[in-house]
Amino acid sequence: MKSARHALILDIIDRCNVNTQEDLAARLREQGVHVTQATVSRDIKELRLIKVLSEDGNYKYATVDKAEAGLKDRFISIFAHSVLSMTATGHLVIVKTISGTAGAATEAIDSLRWDEISGTIAGDNTIFIAVKEGEDAKALIERFQTLLKV
Repeated sequence: MKSARHALILDIIDRCNVNTQEDLAARLREQGVHVTQATVSRDIKELRLIKVLSEDGNYKYATVDKAEAGLKDRFISIFAHSVLSMTATGHLVIVKTISGTAGAATEAIDSLRWDEISGTIAGDNTIFIAVKEGEDAKALIERFQTLLKV
């Protein structure tokens, strides 16, 4: 019963802009699932739903994966508009950005979750990216070049 309700909740928030627990409970009732607000609250917590800004300017429930996909596109755009140059040296890739944008560009890099990246550090206009293998550094720059063309 609970797993079926969870699947239905995920389907509802995928199809509709649901912005309150009461709205979600009402939509579940329309589907023949009678729930209390407390049950819906627990379901939201168990499914790890979050509120994100929808296209119409209101907030709606979404899964973390869906929210991250939208953010990733924004971060990649920020990255593409921030990068001035990239250099590979040993196990490091050094990225120069427009002043003040390194933090946001680093968030874009981190959101990609690429396996060859061990970690990132951002300053004001410089990003240090540690890679697992030395040969990964040049390959990483090539992957970043692809993002810059988007």
